Amino acid sequence: MAIDSGLILLVFLALLFAWGLNRVRRMLRLGPLAYGGVMIVFIIVVLAIWTQTFR
Repeated sequence: MAIDSGLILLVFLALLFAWGLNRVRRMLRLGPLAYGGVMIVFIIVVLAIWTQTFR
């Protein structure tokens, strides 16, 4: 099974998003609950976009 290039791109974007969110979280002093909520929403959106590519 070959690794899908779109999946590699999504993983890269997720890491970039997490890095950027961590910087914003330090500036805004968000708690771990808010940080976790944003990450869960991001994961759901990424999975929704990724599953759309298979249709």
